Amino acid sequence: MHDYDGSEVPAGESSSDFAAVPDAFQRLWTPHRIAYITDQTQPDKDDCPFCVAPTLDDEKALIVARGKHAYVLLNLFPYNSGHLLVCPYRHVPLYDEATGEETAEIASLTQTAMRVLRETSKAHGFNIGMNQGALAGAGIANHLHQHVVPRWATDSNFFPIVAGTKAIPRLLGEVRDELAKAWPTNH
Repeated sequence: MHDYDGSEVPAGESSSDFAAVPDAFQRLWTPHRIAYITDQTQPDKDDCPFCVAPTLDDEKALIVARGKHAYVLLNLFPYNSGHLLVCPYRHVPLYDEATGEETAEIASLTQTAMRVLRETSKAHGFNIGMNQGALAGAGIANHLHQHVVPRWATDSNFFPIVAGTKAIPRLLGEVRDELAKAWPTNH
């Protein structure tokens, strides 16, 4: 038996044998997210929301904390309440292009964000990550940003999948105020 690439495989182990066969994976299809992948338009420095935000008032920009090289703000389109983004001030697209000072402060601000979210919202866990480049799913690929998404044991539901709706129980301004107030001054 040969696989798609022509290589010899043991009987019953061809990848074609697994097409449409149930397995242990639970797949959540989210076709609406394809817009983030296929939209190739990226903001430049003049209209980049992560470059503009630090020039605005913290409340208007949803900024929770500012450091010397990076800052923390709420995601305008959160996956969960308290979904934070940690961004360098400098308009740089990739993690390996950030300076040592920037990466150190992004790491420190991320740790503080986790502590503050555990304190204020009793988060049980976190999804932390960066999508590097448009092909990797970065909505704004030209400006590095790290996601800090708080998670709770009871936050999984099928509302977004079945109803095409995400339930966010708190207003962004309310969450920003709470996190900014709880943020330590010497993070």
